[in-house]
Amino acid sequence: MSEGDETLIAGRYRLEHQIGSGAMGVVWRAVDVRLDRPVAVKQLLLPPGLNATETEKARQRAFREGRIAARLQHPNAISVYNVVDHEGHPVLVMEYLPSRSLADLLDERGVLPPTEVARIGAQVAAALIKAHSAGVIHRDVKPGNILIADDGTAKITDFGISRAAGDITVTSTGLLAGTPAFLSPETARGAEPGPAADVFSLGATLYAAVEGRPPFENPGNEIAMLHVVAAGQIIPPRQAGVLDSTLRAMLTSEPQTRPTMAQAEAALRAVAEGRPDGLDAPTLPPSPVRGSTRLDLHPAADVPAAPAAPPPPPPQQTGPRTPTATAMPAVPPQRPDRSVPGAHPVTGPTPVPAAAPTGAEQQGWSRARIATTILAVLAAAAVGILVAELIVGGTDGSDESTEANAPVTTSSESAVSDSAPPPSEQITAESSASSSEPPPPQLLSPAELEQAVTDYYALMPGDVDQGWQLLGPGLRAQGEEAYREFWAGIESVKIVGGPTAVSGHVVEVELEFTTAESVTRERHQLGMVVEDGRALIDTDELLGITDLGEPDEDDDEDDD
Repeated sequence: MSEGDETLIAGRYRLEHQIGSGAMGVVWRAVDVRLDRPVAVKQLLLPPGLNATETEKARQRAFREGRIAARLQHPNAISVYNVVDHEGHPVLVMEYLPSRSLADLLDERGVLPPTEVARIGAQVAAALIKAHSAGVIHRDVKPGNILIADDGTAKITDFGISRAAGDITVTSTGLLAGTPAFLSPETARGAEPGPAADVFSLGATLYAAVEGRPPFENPGNEIAMLHVVAAGQIIPPRQAGVLDSTLRAMLTSEPQTRPTMAQAEAALRAVAEGRPDGLDAPTLPPSPVRGSTRLDLHPAADVPAAPAAPPPPPPQQTGPRTPTATAMPAVPPQRPDRSVPGAHPVTGPTPVPAAAPTGAEQQGWSRARIATTILAVLAAAAVGILVAELIVGGTDGSDESTEANAPVTTSSESAVSDSAPPPSEQITAESSASSSEPPPPQLLSPAELEQAVTDYYALMPGDVDQGWQLLGPGLRAQGEEAYREFWAGIESVKIVGGPTAVSGHVVEVELEFTTAESVTRERHQLGMVVEDGRALIDTDELLGITDLGEPDEDDDEDDD
Protein backbone atom coordinates (compact mmCIF):
# COMPACT_ATOMS: atom_id res chain seq x y z
CA MET A 1 0.00 0.00 0.00
CA SER A 2 1.45 3.32 -1.06
CA GLU A 3 0.34 6.81 -2.04
CA GLY A 4 -0.65 7.05 -5.69
CA ASP A 5 -1.14 3.31 -5.98
CA GLU A 6 -4.17 2.80 -8.23
CA THR A 7 -4.79 -0.69 -6.91
CA LEU A 8 -8.17 -0.96 -5.23
CA ILE A 9 -8.08 -2.41 -1.73
CA ALA A 10 -10.56 -5.31 -1.66
CA GLY A 11 -11.73 -4.18 -5.08
CA ARG A 12 -13.45 -1.00 -3.85
CA TYR A 13 -11.21 1.30 -1.73
CA ARG A 14 -8.82 3.67 -3.54
CA LEU A 15 -6.05 5.25 -1.46
CA GLU A 16 -5.58 9.02 -1.67
CA HIS A 17 -2.98 10.03 0.92
CA GLN A 18 -1.55 8.99 4.28
CA ILE A 19 -3.12 10.74 7.28
CA GLY A 20 -1.47 8.98 10.22
CA SER A 21 0.83 6.23 11.45
CA GLY A 22 1.87 4.61 14.68
CA ALA A 23 3.01 1.41 16.32
CA MET A 24 -0.23 -0.33 15.38
CA GLY A 25 -0.46 0.62 11.72
CA VAL A 26 -0.69 3.20 8.96
CA VAL A 27 -3.86 5.14 8.18
CA TRP A 28 -4.86 6.45 4.75
CA ARG A 29 -7.64 8.64 3.49
CA ALA A 30 -9.37 6.66 0.77
CA VAL A 31 -12.52 6.63 -1.32
CA ASP A 32 -15.09 3.86 -1.37
CA VAL A 33 -15.70 3.78 -5.12
CA ARG A 34 -18.85 1.71 -4.72
CA LEU A 35 -20.60 4.13 -2.36
CA ASP A 36 -18.67 7.24 -3.46
CA ARG A 37 -17.79 8.30 0.07
CA PRO A 38 -14.52 9.03 1.90
CA VAL A 39 -13.25 6.39 4.31
CA ALA A 40 -10.19 5.85 6.48
CA VAL A 41 -8.21 2.71 5.68
CA LYS A 42 -5.84 1.33 8.31
CA GLN A 43 -3.30 -1.36 7.52
CA LEU A 44 -2.48 -3.20 10.73
CA LEU A 45 1.16 -3.87 11.45
CA LEU A 46 1.75 -7.24 13.06
CA PRO A 47 4.47 -7.59 15.72
CA PRO A 48 7.94 -8.26 14.28
CA GLY A 49 9.85 -11.45 14.92
CA LEU A 50 6.92 -13.84 14.67
CA ASN A 51 7.23 -17.23 13.03
CA ALA A 52 4.73 -18.37 10.41
CA THR A 53 2.33 -19.94 12.91
CA GLU A 54 2.37 -16.89 15.20
CA THR A 55 1.89 -14.56 12.25
CA GLU A 56 -1.18 -16.46 11.06
CA LYS A 57 -2.67 -16.47 14.57
CA ALA A 58 -2.09 -12.71 14.88
CA ARG A 59 -3.65 -12.18 11.47
CA GLN A 60 -6.78 -14.18 12.37
CA ARG A 61 -7.03 -12.35 15.70
CA ALA A 62 -6.91 -9.05 13.84
CA PHE A 63 -9.84 -10.10 11.67
CA ARG A 64 -11.86 -11.21 14.70
CA GLU A 65 -11.18 -8.03 16.65
CA GLY A 66 -11.99 -5.91 13.62
CA ARG A 67 -15.33 -7.60 13.12
CA ILE A 68 -16.19 -7.23 16.79
CA ALA A 69 -15.34 -3.52 16.60
CA ALA A 70 -17.60 -3.22 13.56
CA ARG A 71 -20.60 -4.29 15.69
CA LEU A 72 -20.14 -1.34 18.07
CA GLN A 73 -21.88 1.82 16.94
CA HIS A 74 -21.96 5.09 18.89
CA PRO A 75 -21.96 8.77 17.88
CA ASN A 76 -18.71 9.30 19.81
CA ALA A 77 -16.86 6.30 18.37
CA ILE A 78 -15.32 6.00 14.92
CA SER A 79 -17.35 3.35 13.10
CA VAL A 80 -15.63 0.34 11.57
CA TYR A 81 -17.28 -0.39 8.22
CA ASN A 82 -15.33 -3.44 7.13
CA VAL A 83 -12.26 -5.59 7.73
CA VAL A 84 -10.62 -7.00 4.61
CA ASP A 85 -7.52 -8.83 3.47
CA HIS A 86 -4.97 -7.09 1.26
CA GLU A 87 -1.93 -9.07 0.17
CA GLY A 88 -2.12 -11.17 3.32
CA HIS A 89 -2.45 -8.22 5.70
CA PRO A 90 -5.58 -7.27 7.69
CA VAL A 91 -6.99 -3.87 6.73
CA LEU A 92 -9.69 -1.97 8.59
CA VAL A 93 -12.07 0.31 6.71
CA MET A 94 -13.41 3.00 9.02
CA GLU A 95 -15.43 6.18 9.13
CA TYR A 96 -13.44 9.17 7.91
CA LEU A 97 -13.70 12.18 10.22
CA PRO A 98 -11.99 15.44 9.24
CA SER A 99 -10.35 16.09 12.58
CA ARG A 100 -7.21 16.36 14.66
CA SER A 101 -6.19 13.98 17.39
CA LEU A 102 -6.10 15.15 20.98
CA ALA A 103 -2.37 14.38 20.88
CA ASP A 104 -1.92 16.86 18.02
CA LEU A 105 -3.91 19.52 19.86
CA LEU A 106 -1.74 19.08 22.95
CA ASP A 107 1.43 19.29 20.86
CA GLU A 108 0.17 22.64 19.54
CA ARG A 109 -1.41 24.15 22.64
CA GLY A 110 0.40 22.42 25.48
CA VAL A 111 -2.62 22.15 27.76
CA LEU A 112 -6.37 22.68 27.48
CA PRO A 113 -8.81 24.34 29.91
CA PRO A 114 -10.31 21.89 32.43
CA THR A 115 -13.90 22.47 31.29
CA GLU A 116 -12.93 21.80 27.65
CA VAL A 117 -11.13 18.64 28.72
CA ALA A 118 -14.18 17.57 30.73
CA ARG A 119 -16.41 18.05 27.69
CA ILE A 120 -14.10 15.88 25.57
CA GLY A 121 -13.88 13.27 28.31
CA ALA A 122 -17.65 13.06 28.77
CA GLN A 123 -18.14 12.31 25.07
CA VAL A 124 -15.47 9.62 25.02
CA ALA A 125 -16.82 8.10 28.23
CA ALA A 126 -20.28 7.86 26.66
CA ALA A 127 -18.85 5.73 23.84
CA LEU A 128 -16.95 3.55 26.30
CA ILE A 129 -20.12 2.96 28.32
CA LYS A 130 -21.69 1.50 25.19
CA ALA A 131 -18.65 -0.70 24.57
CA HIS A 132 -18.51 -1.96 28.15
CA SER A 133 -22.21 -2.80 28.12
CA ALA A 134 -21.46 -5.10 25.19
CA GLY A 135 -18.51 -6.67 26.96
CA VAL A 136 -15.86 -4.93 24.84
CA ILE A 137 -12.80 -3.25 26.40
CA HIS A 138 -10.91 -0.62 24.40
CA ARG A 139 -7.49 -1.37 26.01
CA ASP A 140 -5.66 1.59 24.48
CA VAL A 141 -7.35 4.87 25.46
CA LYS A 142 -4.82 7.66 24.91
CA PRO A 143 -4.64 11.14 23.32
CA GLY A 144 -3.65 9.72 19.94
CA ASN A 145 -6.83 7.64 19.78
CA ILE A 146 -9.23 10.52 20.45
CA LEU A 147 -10.22 12.60 17.43
CA ILE A 148 -11.66 16.11 17.71
CA ALA A 149 -13.76 17.45 14.83
CA ASP A 150 -14.01 21.14 13.93
CA ASP A 151 -17.39 21.40 15.67
CA GLY A 152 -15.96 20.03 18.92
CA THR A 153 -17.31 16.50 18.56
CA ALA A 154 -14.94 13.98 20.14
CA LYS A 155 -14.73 10.41 18.88
CA ILE A 156 -12.59 7.54 20.08
CA THR A 157 -11.03 5.25 17.51
CA ASP A 158 -9.09 1.97 17.32
CA PHE A 159 -11.43 -0.23 19.37
CA GLY A 160 -9.74 -3.57 19.87
CA ILE A 161 -6.76 -2.68 17.69
CA SER A 162 -4.24 -3.07 20.49
CA ARG A 163 -5.46 -6.63 21.08
CA ALA A 164 -5.54 -7.32 17.35
CA ALA A 165 -1.95 -6.17 16.96
CA GLY A 166 -0.62 -8.03 20.00
CA ASP A 167 -1.55 -5.86 23.00
CA ILE A 168 0.49 -3.13 24.65
CA THR A 169 2.73 -5.50 26.58
CA VAL A 170 6.17 -6.97 26.25
CA THR A 171 6.02 -9.35 23.29
CA SER A 172 7.81 -12.65 22.89
CA THR A 173 10.59 -10.77 21.12
CA GLY A 174 11.15 -8.45 24.10
CA LEU A 175 9.73 -5.43 22.30
CA LEU A 176 7.10 -3.13 23.80
CA ALA A 177 4.32 -2.25 21.37
CA GLY A 178 3.15 1.29 22.09
CA THR A 179 3.66 3.49 25.15
CA PRO A 180 2.69 2.40 28.68
CA ALA A 181 2.19 5.99 29.88
CA PHE A 182 -1.62 5.66 29.80
CA LEU A 183 -1.94 2.05 30.97
CA SER A 184 -3.72 1.14 34.18
CA PRO A 185 -1.54 -0.30 36.98
CA GLU A 186 -3.24 -3.72 36.81
CA THR A 187 -2.64 -3.92 33.04
CA ALA A 188 1.02 -3.04 33.55
CA ARG A 189 1.20 -5.86 36.10
CA GLY A 190 -0.02 -8.33 33.49
CA ALA A 191 -3.69 -8.65 34.50
CA GLU A 192 -6.39 -8.93 31.88
CA PRO A 193 -7.81 -5.40 31.47
CA GLY A 194 -11.46 -4.86 32.34
CA PRO A 195 -13.76 -1.81 32.20
CA ALA A 196 -11.91 -0.24 35.14
CA ALA A 197 -8.71 -0.23 33.05
CA ASP A 198 -10.42 1.96 30.46
CA VAL A 199 -11.57 4.29 33.27
CA PHE A 200 -7.97 4.70 34.42
CA SER A 201 -6.63 5.20 30.89
CA LEU A 202 -9.27 7.84 30.15
CA GLY A 203 -8.38 9.57 33.41
CA ALA A 204 -4.68 9.49 32.49
CA THR A 205 -5.51 10.93 29.06
CA LEU A 206 -7.52 13.79 30.53
CA TYR A 207 -4.81 14.37 33.14
CA ALA A 208 -2.29 14.83 30.31
CA ALA A 209 -4.62 17.31 28.62
CA VAL A 210 -4.73 19.63 31.66
CA GLU A 211 -1.25 19.01 33.06
CA GLY A 212 0.70 18.74 29.80
CA ARG A 213 2.20 15.36 30.72
CA PRO A 214 1.08 11.83 31.70
CA PRO A 215 0.42 11.15 35.40
CA PHE A 216 3.57 9.07 35.97
CA GLU A 217 7.23 9.98 36.32
CA ASN A 218 9.23 9.11 33.19
CA PRO A 219 12.28 7.05 34.17
CA GLY A 220 13.75 7.30 30.68
CA ASN A 221 12.79 4.02 29.01
CA GLU A 222 9.53 2.22 28.45
CA ILE A 223 10.36 -0.98 30.32
CA ALA A 224 11.23 1.00 33.44
CA MET A 225 8.08 3.07 33.00
CA LEU A 226 6.06 -0.15 32.95
CA HIS A 227 7.28 -0.79 36.50
CA VAL A 228 6.41 2.78 37.55
CA VAL A 229 2.91 2.41 36.16
CA ALA A 230 2.48 -0.97 37.86
CA ALA A 231 3.20 0.71 41.21
CA GLY A 232 0.24 3.04 40.57
CA GLN A 233 1.69 6.17 42.20
CA ILE A 234 0.61 9.18 40.16
CA ILE A 235 1.98 12.71 40.28
CA PRO A 236 -0.71 14.82 41.99
CA PRO A 237 -2.46 17.11 39.49
CA ARG A 238 -1.65 20.79 39.89
CA GLN A 239 -3.60 22.47 37.10
CA ALA A 240 -6.78 20.38 36.99
CA GLY A 241 -8.90 22.91 38.89
CA VAL A 242 -12.55 21.81 38.76
CA LEU A 243 -11.45 18.46 37.32
CA ASP A 244 -9.20 17.63 40.27
CA SER A 245 -11.46 15.34 42.27
CA THR A 246 -12.79 13.54 39.19
CA LEU A 247 -9.29 12.79 37.91
CA ARG A 248 -8.10 11.56 41.29
CA ALA A 249 -11.03 9.16 41.52
CA MET A 250 -10.45 7.83 37.99
CA LEU A 251 -6.73 7.40 38.68
CA THR A 252 -7.10 5.37 41.85
CA SER A 253 -4.56 2.56 41.89
CA GLU A 254 -6.97 -0.26 42.73
CA PRO A 255 -9.56 -0.98 40.00
CA GLN A 256 -12.33 -1.98 42.42
CA THR A 257 -12.33 1.48 44.02
CA ARG A 258 -12.52 3.46 40.77
CA PRO A 259 -15.82 4.86 39.53
CA THR A 260 -17.60 3.00 36.79
CA MET A 261 -17.45 4.55 33.34
CA ALA A 262 -21.06 5.70 33.74
CA GLN A 263 -20.20 7.46 37.00
CA ALA A 264 -17.14 9.05 35.41
CA GLU A 265 -19.19 10.26 32.44
CA ALA A 266 -21.75 11.87 34.75
CA ALA A 267 -19.04 13.64 36.76
CA LEU A 268 -17.22 14.86 33.63
CA ARG A 269 -20.47 16.12 32.14
CA ALA A 270 -21.23 18.01 35.34
CA VAL A 271 -17.83 19.71 35.27
CA ALA A 272 -18.21 20.57 31.57
CA GLU A 273 -21.51 22.31 32.35
CA GLY A 274 -20.18 24.27 35.29
CA ARG A 275 -21.73 22.16 38.04
CA PRO A 276 -20.01 20.39 40.94
CA ASP A 277 -19.03 16.81 40.26
CA GLY A 278 -20.10 15.66 43.72
CA LEU A 279 -16.60 14.51 44.71
CA ASP A 280 -14.24 15.35 47.53
CA ALA A 281 -10.66 15.05 46.31
CA PRO A 282 -8.52 12.45 48.13
CA THR A 283 -5.80 13.78 50.39
CA LEU A 284 -2.20 13.88 49.15
CA PRO A 285 -0.20 11.85 48.38
CA PRO A 286 -2.47 9.89 46.05
CA SER A 287 -3.95 6.83 47.67
CA PRO A 288 -6.78 4.47 46.82
CA VAL A 289 -10.07 6.31 46.80
CA ARG A 290 -12.30 5.27 49.67
CA GLY A 291 -15.46 3.41 48.84
CA SER A 292 -17.65 6.31 49.95
CA THR A 293 -15.95 8.56 47.41
CA ARG A 294 -16.89 6.20 44.61
CA LEU A 295 -20.52 6.38 45.63
CA ASP A 296 -20.34 10.19 45.60
CA LEU A 297 -19.49 10.10 41.90
CA HIS A 298 -23.17 10.65 41.08
CA PRO A 299 -23.25 14.41 40.43
CA ALA A 300 -26.29 16.64 40.52
CA ALA A 301 -26.76 15.91 36.82
CA ASP A 302 -28.13 12.49 37.70
CA VAL A 303 -30.86 14.02 39.88
CA PRO A 304 -33.81 15.50 37.98
CA ALA A 305 -33.51 19.19 38.78
CA ALA A 306 -36.86 20.88 39.22
CA PRO A 307 -36.86 24.67 39.58
CA ALA A 308 -40.62 24.54 39.83
CA ALA A 309 -43.20 21.86 40.54
CA PRO A 310 -44.14 19.87 37.42
CA PRO A 311 -47.33 21.06 35.72
CA PRO A 312 -50.46 18.98 36.27
CA PRO A 313 -51.52 16.65 33.48
CA PRO A 314 -53.79 18.14 30.81
CA PRO A 315 -57.41 18.08 32.05
CA GLN A 316 -58.65 16.04 29.13
CA GLN A 317 -56.36 13.13 30.03
CA THR A 318 -57.87 11.18 32.89
CA GLY A 319 -55.74 8.10 32.44
CA PRO A 320 -52.22 7.14 31.37
CA ARG A 321 -51.23 7.93 27.80
CA THR A 322 -51.22 4.91 25.52
CA PRO A 323 -48.00 4.65 23.48
CA THR A 324 -48.24 4.55 19.73
CA ALA A 325 -47.35 1.48 17.73
CA THR A 326 -43.95 2.93 16.80
CA ALA A 327 -42.93 3.94 20.32
CA MET A 328 -40.30 1.70 21.93
CA PRO A 329 -40.20 2.71 25.61
CA ALA A 330 -38.45 -0.51 26.64
CA VAL A 331 -35.41 0.21 24.43
CA PRO A 332 -32.86 2.54 26.10
CA PRO A 333 -33.28 5.94 24.37
CA GLN A 334 -29.61 6.81 24.65
CA ARG A 335 -28.67 4.11 22.15
CA PRO A 336 -30.69 4.73 19.01
CA ASP A 337 -27.61 4.26 16.87
CA ARG A 338 -27.38 0.49 17.34
CA SER A 339 -28.86 -1.19 14.35
CA VAL A 340 -29.76 -4.71 13.35
CA PRO A 341 -26.62 -6.46 12.05
CA GLY A 342 -25.65 -4.82 8.79
CA ALA A 343 -27.73 -1.67 9.13
CA HIS A 344 -25.78 1.51 8.48
CA PRO A 345 -24.77 3.36 11.67
CA VAL A 346 -25.63 6.98 12.25
CA THR A 347 -22.25 8.69 12.15
CA GLY A 348 -23.19 12.36 12.28
CA PRO A 349 -21.94 14.43 15.22
CA THR A 350 -24.11 14.08 18.27
CA PRO A 351 -23.61 16.31 21.29
CA VAL A 352 -23.12 15.02 24.80
CA PRO A 353 -26.51 14.09 26.28
CA ALA A 354 -28.16 17.13 27.79
CA ALA A 355 -28.09 17.38 31.56
CA ALA A 356 -30.47 18.92 34.03
CA PRO A 357 -30.78 22.74 34.08
CA THR A 358 -28.37 24.65 36.24
CA GLY A 359 -29.36 27.24 38.78
CA ALA A 360 -29.26 28.26 42.40
CA GLU A 361 -30.87 25.02 43.44
CA GLN A 362 -27.86 23.08 42.12
CA GLN A 363 -25.14 24.64 44.25
CA GLY A 364 -24.16 21.25 45.63
CA TRP A 365 -24.84 17.54 45.52
CA SER A 366 -26.58 17.42 48.92
CA ARG A 367 -28.74 20.49 48.39
CA ALA A 368 -29.77 19.28 44.96
CA ARG A 369 -30.94 15.97 46.38
CA ILE A 370 -32.77 17.66 49.25
CA ALA A 371 -34.51 20.13 46.95
CA THR A 372 -35.47 17.42 44.51
CA THR A 373 -36.82 15.20 47.28
CA ILE A 374 -38.97 18.01 48.72
CA LEU A 375 -40.35 18.91 45.31
CA ALA A 376 -41.05 15.26 44.54
CA VAL A 377 -43.00 14.92 47.80
CA LEU A 378 -44.98 18.09 47.10
CA ALA A 379 -45.72 16.96 43.56
CA ALA A 380 -46.85 13.55 44.77
CA ALA A 381 -49.14 15.19 47.35
CA ALA A 382 -50.65 17.44 44.71
CA VAL A 383 -51.31 14.49 42.42
CA GLY A 384 -52.85 12.56 45.31
CA ILE A 385 -55.25 15.41 46.09
CA LEU A 386 -56.21 15.70 42.42
CA VAL A 387 -56.87 11.96 42.14
CA ALA A 388 -58.94 11.98 45.32
CA GLU A 389 -61.07 14.82 44.01
CA LEU A 390 -61.59 13.02 40.71
CA ILE A 391 -62.66 9.83 42.49
CA VAL A 392 -65.07 11.62 44.78
CA GLY A 393 -66.43 13.68 41.89
CA GLY A 394 -66.90 10.57 39.76
CA THR A 395 -69.00 8.82 42.39
CA ASP A 396 -71.52 11.54 43.12
CA GLY A 397 -71.77 13.26 39.74
CA SER A 398 -70.53 16.60 41.13
CA ASP A 399 -69.45 19.58 39.06
CA GLU A 400 -65.70 18.93 39.56
CA SER A 401 -65.89 15.70 37.58
CA THR A 402 -67.48 17.44 34.62
CA GLU A 403 -64.97 20.29 34.69
CA ALA A 404 -62.06 17.84 34.75
CA ASN A 405 -63.18 16.46 31.38
CA ALA A 406 -64.05 19.82 29.80
CA PRO A 407 -61.70 22.01 27.75
CA VAL A 408 -59.47 24.32 29.80
CA THR A 409 -60.91 27.80 30.34
CA THR A 410 -59.71 30.93 32.08
CA SER A 411 -60.32 31.28 35.80
CA SER A 412 -63.00 33.95 35.23
CA GLU A 413 -64.88 31.74 32.79
CA SER A 414 -64.79 28.72 35.08
CA ALA A 415 -66.26 30.75 37.88
CA VAL A 416 -69.30 31.94 35.87
CA SER A 417 -71.40 28.81 36.30
CA ASP A 418 -71.59 26.22 39.07
CA SER A 419 -73.60 23.78 37.01
CA ALA A 420 -72.47 21.09 34.59
CA PRO A 421 -72.66 21.83 30.86
CA PRO A 422 -75.62 20.50 28.90
CA PRO A 423 -75.34 16.86 27.85
CA SER A 424 -74.75 17.78 24.20
CA GLU A 425 -71.79 20.01 25.12
CA GLN A 426 -70.37 17.31 27.39
CA ILE A 427 -70.51 14.72 24.60
CA THR A 428 -68.80 17.16 22.21
CA ALA A 429 -66.02 17.85 24.69
CA GLU A 430 -65.45 14.16 25.35
CA SER A 431 -65.42 13.39 21.62
CA SER A 432 -62.87 16.14 21.02
CA ALA A 433 -60.62 14.85 23.78
CA SER A 434 -60.79 11.27 22.57
CA SER A 435 -60.09 12.26 18.96
CA SER A 436 -56.84 13.90 20.04
CA GLU A 437 -55.60 10.65 21.56
CA PRO A 438 -53.24 8.54 19.41
CA PRO A 439 -54.72 5.34 17.99
CA PRO A 440 -54.17 2.27 20.16
CA PRO A 441 -51.12 0.20 19.21
CA GLN A 442 -51.48 -2.98 17.25
CA LEU A 443 -50.67 -5.85 19.58
CA LEU A 444 -49.40 -9.36 19.02
CA SER A 445 -48.91 -12.10 21.55
CA PRO A 446 -45.42 -12.88 22.92
CA ALA A 447 -45.43 -16.12 20.95
CA GLU A 448 -46.14 -14.24 17.72
CA LEU A 449 -43.31 -11.77 18.37
CA GLU A 450 -40.89 -14.61 19.11
CA GLN A 451 -41.94 -16.43 15.95
CA ALA A 452 -41.35 -13.29 13.90
CA VAL A 453 -37.74 -13.11 15.15
CA THR A 454 -37.23 -16.81 14.46
CA ASP A 455 -38.58 -16.41 10.94
CA TYR A 456 -36.33 -13.42 10.26
CA TYR A 457 -33.07 -15.14 11.17
CA ALA A 458 -34.13 -18.33 9.39
CA LEU A 459 -33.98 -16.27 6.18
CA MET A 460 -30.50 -14.90 6.80
CA PRO A 461 -28.03 -14.59 5.24
CA GLY A 462 -29.48 -16.24 2.14
CA ASP A 463 -32.56 -14.07 1.56
CA VAL A 464 -31.53 -10.47 2.25
CA ASP A 465 -34.36 -9.14 0.03
CA GLN A 466 -37.03 -10.71 2.22
CA GLY A 467 -35.12 -9.85 5.39
CA TRP A 468 -35.13 -6.17 4.43
CA GLN A 469 -38.92 -6.30 4.19
CA LEU A 470 -39.10 -7.54 7.79
CA LEU A 471 -37.40 -4.45 9.23
CA GLY A 472 -39.33 -1.58 10.75
CA PRO A 473 -38.99 2.06 9.69
CA GLY A 474 -36.38 2.75 12.39
CA LEU A 475 -33.85 0.33 10.91
CA ARG A 476 -34.77 0.77 7.27
CA ALA A 477 -34.05 4.48 7.60
CA GLN A 478 -30.40 3.59 8.17
CA GLY A 479 -29.79 2.39 4.64
CA GLU A 480 -30.21 -0.74 2.55
CA GLU A 481 -26.74 -0.63 1.00
CA ALA A 482 -24.91 -1.06 4.32
CA TYR A 483 -27.43 -3.70 5.38
CA ARG A 484 -26.63 -5.77 2.31
CA GLU A 485 -22.91 -5.14 2.73
CA PHE A 486 -22.96 -6.55 6.25
CA TRP A 487 -24.81 -9.73 5.36
CA ALA A 488 -22.48 -10.27 2.37
CA GLY A 489 -19.72 -10.95 4.92
CA ILE A 490 -21.73 -13.44 7.01
CA GLU A 491 -21.52 -17.12 6.08
CA SER A 492 -24.16 -18.28 8.55
CA VAL A 493 -26.22 -17.15 11.53
CA LYS A 494 -28.18 -19.30 13.96
CA ILE A 495 -30.23 -18.76 17.07
CA VAL A 496 -28.60 -20.36 20.12
CA GLY A 497 -30.79 -18.82 22.82
CA GLY A 498 -34.39 -17.62 22.82
CA PRO A 499 -35.99 -15.71 21.29
CA THR A 500 -37.83 -14.57 24.40
CA ALA A 501 -40.40 -11.78 24.61
CA VAL A 502 -39.37 -9.96 27.79
CA SER A 503 -41.90 -7.10 27.87
CA GLY A 504 -44.31 -5.33 25.59
CA HIS A 505 -42.71 -5.16 22.17
CA VAL A 506 -39.21 -6.28 23.28
CA VAL A 507 -37.62 -9.62 22.36
CA GLU A 508 -34.18 -10.88 23.42
CA VAL A 509 -32.25 -13.42 21.38
CA GLU A 510 -28.77 -14.96 21.40
CA LEU A 511 -27.16 -15.43 18.00
CA GLU A 512 -24.05 -17.11 16.63
CA PHE A 513 -22.48 -15.45 13.57
CA THR A 514 -19.92 -17.23 11.41
CA THR A 515 -17.66 -15.47 8.92
CA ALA A 516 -14.69 -16.75 6.95
CA GLU A 517 -12.39 -15.68 9.78
CA SER A 518 -14.32 -15.88 13.03
CA VAL A 519 -17.28 -17.07 15.07
CA THR A 520 -18.96 -14.71 17.53
CA ARG A 521 -21.87 -15.19 19.91
CA GLU A 522 -24.01 -12.11 20.54
CA ARG A 523 -26.98 -11.20 22.72
CA HIS A 524 -29.45 -8.77 21.15
CA GLN A 525 -32.49 -6.91 22.42
CA LEU A 526 -34.91 -6.26 19.58
CA GLY A 527 -37.62 -3.63 19.61
CA MET A 528 -40.64 -4.75 17.59
CA VAL A 529 -43.39 -2.77 15.90
CA VAL A 530 -46.57 -4.10 14.35
CA GLU A 531 -47.71 -2.85 10.96
CA ASP A 532 -50.71 -4.30 9.17
CA GLY A 533 -50.78 -7.17 11.62
CA ARG A 534 -47.15 -8.14 10.97
CA ALA A 535 -44.29 -7.86 13.50
CA LEU A 536 -41.21 -5.98 12.23
CA ILE A 537 -37.78 -5.49 13.85
CA ASP A 538 -37.48 -1.74 14.43
CA THR A 539 -34.54 -1.41 16.85
CA ASP A 540 -31.62 -3.63 17.80
CA GLU A 541 -29.53 -3.25 20.96
CA LEU A 542 -26.32 -5.28 21.29
CA LEU A 543 -26.20 -6.53 24.90
CA GLY A 544 -23.02 -8.61 24.75
CA ILE A 545 -20.55 -10.27 22.42
CA THR A 546 -18.17 -13.24 22.82
CA ASP A 547 -15.37 -14.25 20.48
CA LEU A 548 -15.48 -18.01 19.91
CA GLY A 549 -12.36 -18.17 17.75
CA GLU A 550 -11.88 -19.39 14.22
CA PRO A 551 -14.74 -21.20 12.47
CA ASP A 552 -12.77 -24.36 11.72
CA GLU A 553 -11.36 -24.95 15.20
CA ASP A 554 -14.13 -27.39 16.24
CA ASP A 555 -13.86 -29.24 12.96
CA ASP A 556 -10.12 -29.64 13.45
CA GLU A 557 -10.65 -31.02 16.94
CA ASP A 558 -13.23 -33.52 15.63
CA ASP A 559 -10.79 -34.68 12.96
CA ASP A 560 -8.17 -35.31 15.64
